[in-house]
This record gives sequence, C-alpha cells and structure tokens, in this order.
Amino acid sequence: MALQLITLSLFQGQGAVAFSVHAASGNVLQSAMHMSAAAANGEADSSTFTVGVIGDLHMDPRKMEDYAIGREHWLSIFGAAKAEHSPENLALVSLGDLGESKSVRPAETKELFAGTTGCHELASEFLGSFDGVPYELVGGNHDLEGIDEFTTDEANLEMFLRVHNKPAPNFIRQIADKTLLVGMTSTVFRSAIYTSHEVTIDQEQINWFEKVLQDHSSADGWKVFVFTHAPPNGSGLRVLQENHVVNGCCWLNHSNEKQCRKFIELVREHRCIKAWFSGHFHLGQDYQDSITFPTIDPADGPYPNRGSCVFVQTSVMRAGTSRDGRQQSRMIKGNQNGFDICTVDHAKDGAVRVDATITYSDCNHEVGIYAHEDEERQGDAFFKVYAPSPGDENLIRYEDDMFFEQIVTQETKAWWYMACGRVLGMLNGSLIEYDKSTLAPLGLVVGADELIGKKISVIDSGLGDECEIMYEEGMEGAECGSFDGREQALLLIDDANDTVVVVQPNEDGSYWRKIVRNKMVRMQEVRRERAAKEFAKQGKGEEEEGIKVISSWGPYTSTSGTAKRTGVSGLTSVAQV
Repeated sequence: MALQLITLSLFQGQGAVAFSVHAASGNVLQSAMHMSAAAANGEADSSTFTVGVIGDLHMDPRKMEDYAIGREHWLSIFGAAKAEHSPENLALVSLGDLGESKSVRPAETKELFAGTTGCHELASEFLGSFDGVPYELVGGNHDLEGIDEFTTDEANLEMFLRVHNKPAPNFIRQIADKTLLVGMTSTVFRSAIYTSHEVTIDQEQINWFEKVLQDHSSADGWKVFVFTHAPPNGSGLRVLQENHVVNGCCWLNHSNEKQCRKFIELVREHRCIKAWFSGHFHLGQDYQDSITFPTIDPADGPYPNRGSCVFVQTSVMRAGTSRDGRQQSRMIKGNQNGFDICTVDHAKDGAVRVDATITYSDCNHEVGIYAHEDEERQGDAFFKVYAPSPGDENLIRYEDDMFFEQIVTQETKAWWYMACGRVLGMLNGSLIEYDKSTLAPLGLVVGADELIGKKISVIDSGLGDECEIMYEEGMEGAECGSFDGREQALLLIDDANDTVVVVQPNEDGSYWRKIVRNKMVRMQEVRRERAAKEFAKQGKGEEEEGIKVISSWGPYTSTSGTAKRTGVSGLTSVAQV
C-alpha cells in the first residue's frame, strides 16, 4: 500500500466522520516531529512526552540475553528523551504475559513459570531497571497462571499487584498536559467460563474506564492512550485464525457478547481516546494492519467507525516468543500537536522507525499518515486473515433461501447475513462467525474437517399458515407457542452420501462453538483419562497396545425432549453419517 494521508473530522452532533485522502508529501512527512512553539524556542514544554511500550515478555530465566539487549536499546532512547523534556513525562508500559508458560526447571518440576511469584519478581526487577523510568503494567492471559502455587484467581492477583506495587488491576497516569495513560488487566484464569486464555476485563474495571472517559472529555482537551493485553473487537488488527479465532480469545471479553462490544462502543462515543495499544498475538510491526486508523480510504471499503482511535499491535522482545521472527517494541512520542508511533527494532540494534504520524487539528479532528509500506517476508501471508467488509465481492445476497452450489474447498471465500442478523462466512475451508457490527471474526462454527467437500444452504425453517400439534414425548403442544420471528436452518449438504447436517445455533443465538474450555477443567479431564488408562492396564501387564480411552461430553446430543440416549455418534455409538 502506498503512503496515505487521511484526514479525520467529526461533524458535530452527527455520528459520521468525513475524511479526505491525499498523497503524503515530503513537507507533510517532515511534520512528524510535531515541534511546538515552546520546543522551537528551546523552552521546557510540559506537553511533550515519551512512552515505551513493551509487548509480551514471556520471560525465561534461562534465556535472558534478548531482554538485556532490549533494555540497552531502551536506555539509550530514554537517555535522549530526558534531554528533550522533563523526566516526569517519561514512562514504560508493559502489555503483560510476563512469564514463560512452561517449566523453566524441567529436571526438578513440571510447574509452569507464568503467573508464579518467581515469575513476577523477575519481571518486576527487569521492568524496574530502566534508569529510574517508572513502569506501568497490565496483566495478560498468562499472568494469573500460577496454578500450582495459588488455588484462586484472587490470591494470584493479590500477589501480582503486591509484587508490582500496583494498588489496583487498572492504572491511570498523567504523562503530560491533559494527556493520560490508562490500562486495564485481565483478572480471570481459573474461573474462566470458556478458554482460560481469553483476556477478561472485569465489570468493575469497565465501569471505572467509562467514568475516566466521561471525566476527561475531548471537548475539554483531554487525550487518552489506552493499554490492554488483547485488543478490543472492532480494532481491525491482524489476527490468527489458526489460534486466537478458533479458540475464541482474539478480543477483550471475547465470549461475552455484550462486554466484548462495549469497548468499541466506548471508543465511538468518547473521542478523547486517541490510541489503543495491545499485544497478545506475537506478530511483528512491519505490516500496515499492525496499525489501524479511525477511518480508511473509501477505495478500501466503508467507514469502520473507530472514533478518533488509532489501534496499535505490539510485537515481542525475545526471538523465541515471536511467531514471525520479529523482535520489536513500540514508542510513542507526542506533544500538544499530535504524536508519532514508532518501532524500536531489537533485531536491528535498536533502530527506531516512525510507523505512523497523527496530527491534531483540534479536539475531534486528526490527520494520520502511514510512514512506511508493508515490509513482508516469505511466509508472512500465513498471518494475513481475510475479513469481510460491507458490499465486498464475497457477500452473498439472497431473499428467501440461500443455496451455495459450489462444493466448499480450502480456497472458498463467501459470507452472508442470517435473518437474525448473525454473520457467517467461509474461509480456509472453515465456517466462521463474524461480529454483526464490526465484522471482526468471533470463532469457529464448522471446521475444515467437516466442511470441505460439502455444500451449504440456508433455508426458512419457520411456520407456515398453521401450527401443528406435536405428540412426541417431551414435545407435546402447539409448535407455534414460542415462534417470534423468521427462523432459518443452516445446512451442510453431502451429495456423495445423501446426508444433510443441520448446524444448530447456541442457546444465545450465536453460532461459533465455544470448544476450548477452562484450563483447570481440561486438566481435571486429562487426569481422569490418565487414571482410566492406568485402571484398564491392570491385569494386562505393562502393554498399552489395544487400550482405548475416550471421553464423552454433554450437554446436548439430540432434539429429543426425553433423555434416553447419551451416545455420541461415531465416538461412543455407531456413526449416523
């Protein structure tokens, strides 16, 4: 993508943003320094600030070399910043996931290092060693993983706060005149309803965050920079389908539909939010979709409605934790005129590159520039995930029933709206659900193992002119009793075997499957399977060959109103398809 200059402006009293796109001239790029009048005159400028942003550390005490190198890079940067402005306008922010999620003493113990007291003491010592620069911290999905040391999330969180000298999971720091750094921490691991690696901000922090925004409005000149481990739904950042999408842990509060959407709603409502930094994906900063602007070129799609916020993905410092080979951090340099988002490249001797420049026109207007094109390497396409946009060529439009006549392959791309407003689409041979507001991926509905080679249809399944009286045991009564709108059935059609599979929605109306559950529950299940195998081996000597141990789960296996069978087709009973 070529360099673009995008002007963002709010029509007061309306919910729309107008923008224009221009070529980025040399003069415009030179404005990236944002030099204020005070700075030009050599005077102290209380609006000037520098913030270092460090992504997932996943520290391992056996592998400290990359952290030492990264710290030297930052010490040099912070030393220069102290000569430019007040040291009080200087801070370091860690985006969490501080420790390695495996044993760091495998010969002695299987205890995971992440979330332990030793992990947080090591991280605290490191983060506190940047020549007096204070650090702020938000917790990620691994920071309460000290499951062998602590029995509850509350006890683990208390240690986390104490070791890092934090009064609360959230933080607020005024870094410059009318400029705030605000962060929120994931506080759930053992008590997660679904995957323990969902980044969950509790309701108390959400309420606090909303109050901070209400008390620091853009109309009063406030600028707020937000930090969380994972990004919010609607950020538009690059994600991994093979990991975070299918496991339901891409976005903040991913599995809670109302809370998940709350963050982007706050961004849209409060234009004081100027940038939002996150980590979580372990992806580098060389892609332009590692930074997303509040709006986009009309040629690239419709207005995404991201308020005044620039969303920023942050990479990692240690080579062994990177998914794409990058070792990078972010830096924010700003003042009353705007701010630069920069990359500090730890694999290139700490080289600093300007990635984007945002200039304030006034409290509700900004100009944003991407300062470089994509720098992709071989294999990087693996990390690029297609996302639908309204009106694109892959949208299927239909009125009554939808028949997708093509057999689904790995390359099939198509998406559509269900009558209820849910959005489904096919990508990489799988069926994915997307958020109906932001079109961000939510999760896996049908895997490629079940979908490839079949056809998909959506048909009406509601009532005709008359209701039938049902007499099946457990289903007695008029079937129209609970009908309150248009119903549809999503079908997988296998012509080769003359079978049709109905993909039923979840109880809440969503379709994506919450397959990955709480880690504590899964560990218990593994222990039960291990015990079952040991039991089955009794009387058979030490030979394990021929012993099969499988698990079955509830809660639903049929449409029957009476529980008569619990067998799972093809697993614990004869396959029906």
